Amino acid sequence: MATLLHALGRAAFRRRGRFLACWLLLIALLGGGFAAYGSHLDSEATIPGSQAQQGIDVLEKSLPSATGVTAQLVFAAPPGTTLDDPAYRAVIAKTVRAAGEAPQVESATDPFRTETVSADRRTALAQVLYPIKRDALKDSSVTALESIADQARSDGLRTEVGGTIYSTGGLAVGIGEAIGLGVAVLVLLVTFGSLTAAGLPLLTALFGLVIGLIGLLLISNVTTVSSTAPSLALMVGLAVGIDYALLIVDRHRTQLAAGMDPEESAARATGTAGGAVVFAGLTVIIALSGLTVVGIPFLSVMGLAAAGTVLMAVAVAITLLPALLGFAGARLRPKAGSRAERRARYEPSPSGRAPAGERWARLVTRRPLATILLVVIGLGVLAAPATQLALAMPDNGTSAPETTQRKAYDLISDAFGPGVNGRLLVLVQSRTGDPEAAADEVTAGLEGLPLPDVVSVSEPQIGTDGRTAILTVVPKAGPRAEATERLVREIRTRTPAMGRAADAEILVTGSTAAAIDVSDRLRASLLPFVGTVVGLALILLLLVFRSLVVPVKAAFGFLLSAGAAFGAVVAVFQWGWLAAVFGVRASGPVFSFMPIVLIAVLFGLAMDYEVFLVARIREDHVLRPGRPAVESVVAGSRHASRVVTAAALIMFAVFASFVTAEDLTLKPIAFGLAVGIVVDAFLIRLTLVPATLALTGTTAWRLPRWLDRLLPQLDIEGAKLGAPDVGGSGAGRPVHAEKARDAPQRGW
Repeated sequence: MATLLHALGRAAFRRRGRFLACWLLLIALLGGGFAAYGSHLDSEATIPGSQAQQGIDVLEKSLPSATGVTAQLVFAAPPGTTLDDPAYRAVIAKTVRAAGEAPQVESATDPFRTETVSADRRTALAQVLYPIKRDALKDSSVTALESIADQARSDGLRTEVGGTIYSTGGLAVGIGEAIGLGVAVLVLLVTFGSLTAAGLPLLTALFGLVIGLIGLLLISNVTTVSSTAPSLALMVGLAVGIDYALLIVDRHRTQLAAGMDPEESAARATGTAGGAVVFAGLTVIIALSGLTVVGIPFLSVMGLAAAGTVLMAVAVAITLLPALLGFAGARLRPKAGSRAERRARYEPSPSGRAPAGERWARLVTRRPLATILLVVIGLGVLAAPATQLALAMPDNGTSAPETTQRKAYDLISDAFGPGVNGRLLVLVQSRTGDPEAAADEVTAGLEGLPLPDVVSVSEPQIGTDGRTAILTVVPKAGPRAEATERLVREIRTRTPAMGRAADAEILVTGSTAAAIDVSDRLRASLLPFVGTVVGLALILLLLVFRSLVVPVKAAFGFLLSAGAAFGAVVAVFQWGWLAAVFGVRASGPVFSFMPIVLIAVLFGLAMDYEVFLVARIREDHVLRPGRPAVESVVAGSRHASRVVTAAALIMFAVFASFVTAEDLTLKPIAFGLAVGIVVDAFLIRLTLVPATLALTGTTAWRLPRWLDRLLPQLDIEGAKLGAPDVGGSGAGRPVHAEKARDAPQRGW
């Protein structure tokens, strides 16, 4: 691996113009395609195999209009008045009439005719039907309806717009993301002390991110891409793109400071640090691609989209970055005697003080067992709130309070009860061809059940197929409440008996039931997902580091950091601790797909740091056989701690910037990742890992001989390159590849 990447880095350095031209041509081609075809993101989520999805499929055939998107026009009278005032009734009539003639609208209902006026006569609800799917609804049609509502407001009547015309989640970049990028630039400047060196990781990350995102948007024209996919791809792609380039540039600058020729340095940095980038990227790609195990299409697309941007980040780091290093030449070499040179060479300060990474490594390895116990106990306490994690799906009630859809949601809840926002659809498919009789039988069964959580059951609506009837059940609680979930489960347990009595098949569906089915699917898939992803990653780490201790330690450390991240999410988003500080305006259940997405991303990124750090420790161990194990741990930590710290701060800045977003589908994921990255980098990788490797000593690098013979030699540490010691005495001393390879296996 190191030999191949070394050759690739040298070729990119020598033919830098061609490599750069190829990447620029790719951007031009993708940009031209996007300008010509645009994108077609889909906000609809399907749950194949679930009862809710079966019901939706039946509705599409028997009553297509029931599966279209709907809007709600909510009218509220000013204080001290009612909507029975003739002037207000006239405004409502005019507004409903205008809504019925709006673009793509099939019909709009008058609330006085449908009797959807609150008991106090101060709030009315009009339904606007679009007989199309959400992805076919034009933004201009939503704007047109909002303009009609604005006109009603100007006539003196409070009017808000809600309904399923508002999708949750999507690509949105604002000031918070710009601030996060600025913090990343600042970290790079402090790390390298050079504007040129700091700019290279940022430039290459943007290259990969732009290509990945434009490619994703183009793909949406030929296959289904969820509207949330670009957001996750943007967040992950930007973070790993900067980090991967940072690792290679840091190795390049270290070698230049030791006097190495720029071309050889670029090739060697690609061969060694580039190998770490390749395997780190593979762990992230495995983790994100593992989302396909869940069996929910929109979640699979999210994972594959983010994995695609990570793949582009790796490709850019090992091809475009060496070419840019060629353009920079010797200008990246720190000036002799400068602070930047001392830092690049990891030398002590003029006062003789060792680098911070070395001092920290010696501190945590002095009493390794005590260090391990302190970290495990501390993170266990931080993870304690995670045991109370509650899950639900987002709806308009989770939108920002100032949005019209959130205002409409709150008005409906206050005037008609929260259950009106979470109606259930009960489909009755008669086997005898008499849907009305079957529906009456089911209605009697529903009304006869001891279900205090049911407010009402509507009159049956007969489908166009002549055998299907639809009953609307209004629960007492809101769509995300535990009581509503219990109600759905109770109805479903009783529908088989009711179906036999009515000689019909009964399905419970609708957006609320679908959300419950999504949550159930995610809960059931979590353990298989974790097992698949962690298992594959452990195999990869076994191949890379030829160790049994390292993969097990990596998995255990990840569980600690993931637990801490979940604990923080529960405390802030569910319990409301420090909610105002993080802009969380409503506490409640965390969204169902947050845990599995957070695990996928955090696991991949945690393995990044594992590879970054342990690769340098193993490199020192392999290239210096016979050296005490703890000294290899200290030496590797000295060289890797700065880049891991910088990478973690950059990722933290990127993820924390997304916490400022109002989209509550993305906000808890970004917050959990920000917390998880800090915990994983500083408490797990820079503290727990050195302590564990110091405690286990040379045992950490041993394999049974039979397993050693079976595993391929990947040479991530660059032993076959005859790597010089650029960090201290003995620079330029080659190590025979076979000796370096066999050294860790002694004694077993």
